[in-house]
Amino acid sequence: MSSAMASCPLLKLLLFISLLALQAIYTCKATLISDDDRMEKLSWAVAYDPPKLTVHMGTMQNVTVQITHIDRTDLADVASVQLRSEREHVATVENGTIVILEELEANVPYNGSFTIVGNFLGQTNFFVEVVHKNGTAEPLPSAATLPVTVIRQERVIDHVFTGSVILLISILYINFGAALDVGALKQIARRPVGPLIGFFCQFLFMPLLSFGLGHLLFPDNYELQLGLFFTGVSPAGGASNIWTVALGGNLTLSIAMTTISTLAAFGMMPLWIFTLGRRIFERANLGVPYSRIAYTAIGLVVPISAGLIIQRCCPRFGRLLVRILKPMSVVLILFIVIFAIVTNLYLFELFSWQIIIAGLGLPWIGYCFGFLASHLLRLPLADSLAISVETGIQNTGIAIFLLRFALEQPAADLTTVIPVSAAIMTPLPLMLLMLGLRMHERSKRRAESSLIPKSSSISNTPST
Repeated sequence: MSSAMASCPLLKLLLFISLLALQAIYTCKATLISDDDRMEKLSWAVAYDPPKLTVHMGTMQNVTVQITHIDRTDLADVASVQLRSEREHVATVENGTIVILEELEANVPYNGSFTIVGNFLGQTNFFVEVVHKNGTAEPLPSAATLPVTVIRQERVIDHVFTGSVILLISILYINFGAALDVGALKQIARRPVGPLIGFFCQFLFMPLLSFGLGHLLFPDNYELQLGLFFTGVSPAGGASNIWTVALGGNLTLSIAMTTISTLAAFGMMPLWIFTLGRRIFERANLGVPYSRIAYTAIGLVVPISAGLIIQRCCPRFGRLLVRILKPMSVVLILFIVIFAIVTNLYLFELFSWQIIIAGLGLPWIGYCFGFLASHLLRLPLADSLAISVETGIQNTGIAIFLLRFALEQPAADLTTVIPVSAAIMTPLPLMLLMLGLRMHERSKRRAESSLIPKSSSISNTPST
């Protein structure tokens, strides 16, 4: 029996594999034990001054590193000592120079001053790393880390952009008030089918869509889920009225839906935050800026009321405002898109294909759903266009404000990459549709004008 087992090649193979496995386990155990011994041997203490650091992006700041409890036996196996960043794209040490071994002396505390460079928005930890003579590198066991936060410095151009957009939109809403059909508004109030569809799309479909897209595209990124959900629960944006005018939709319905959406946001945003959104927000201390939403609602009512007064008291001036409404709308759209890109160029470094898909998917799916919902309920084309635009365009300004209000820097800036992406991607299909409509109208006018001479020549031909 024993001779048969000895002659069996399969048993020999199994025995050989078992011996290899035992050898591997023994080697790993010995390595771990030696590593633990070595780490226990290095009992250096590290302290930083200041203990934590906040640096503006693109700037530098000095920090002092003190290393104590250096034993002479510790230096025998050490080739060099260096200060490292966990995320070097966020912050690094200038020139990469950290601690020179020759400067370390036994039983003498080491004090070194180094320059931290803030590369990009984010948070990182600096730590002291020991490089051994065999080439392996490891952080000091139980050594303190230096938390470094890189934030963006407020610029004059940011305030200029905000102020100019508020001014131009206020002027444009005066034009909207001058063009508002009060009779049609009363008719909408008597039969509010359009506003009800818009409310359903804006505050039921869009939050669910943003929640689902966030978990699908960013399953492990809390900040980006937060940015997308905040964008989805925000009310409709004022740009929806501009695009409705540019595309030939029902402006009165659009303004009515924007006003209702802004006012309804007082209740709907907290409702989503404390129900479905609780899964995302449970670890964050969030506050809903009611005053910001109130200011937005007042900002809609005041210039529209001024336009209505102009329409009634100065009809000639009101007709002039209506005449320049479309070209002014187009100019404002281009201004907002171009200026927003210029002032937020730094965020493009964060763009990934997931962020681009999120910026495209949220408004574009919203356009399609709003149009299909209103079309299935047999609303006129002008109403369907208004509801479609109103559904897809979110007030990204409120989303950005909410994120910056609720979160500390740099998380506040990092999460705004989603509403910025949505703001950039939102106008693209609308621009293409507007260009297509303009080309269609021009070709139609050319066709009609080409038929006029033929008809007139036929009518002027003398009868025989």
